[in-house]
Amino acid sequence: QVQLVESGGGLVEPGGSLRLSCEFSGFQWDYYAINWFRQVPGKEREGIACLSDEDESEYYVDSMKGRFSVSRGKDKNTVYLQMNNLKFEDAGTYYCAARLGGYDTRDGLVHAACNSAPYTPDMMKYWGKGILVTVSS
Repeated sequence: QVQLVESGGGLVEPGGSLRLSCEFSGFQWDYYAINWFRQVPGKEREGIACLSDEDESEYYVDSMKGRFSVSRGKDKNTVYLQMNNLKFEDAGTYYCAARLGGYDTRDGLVHAACNSAPYTPDMMKYWGKGILVTVSS
């Protein structure tokens, strides 16, 4: 059964750091890119970060570039979102999601890259339930 579970959210002061985790199961880690989305009430769910299936490409939304980073755990089924120098406007509900790659006839491999990011929510195949991040002094 497919499952993605976010953890590590909570309350942090401006300028502080937080690390979110996305632990997933039920699909092959090297066939899917992991994307992070942020949503606040009344706004569209926004793709803010991406890590390709084999960690060859990354994406960060401009407002978070240089402050946020994604990485994969040793077990390959955990992806982290490290958030540094947090700002009030970073608050919201964060979701991790999996995008299935396509079969490439040139090399016979499945590729799920981040080179065309940001990706829209409809491009994701699986979703976590989300986790709240609050930035407050």
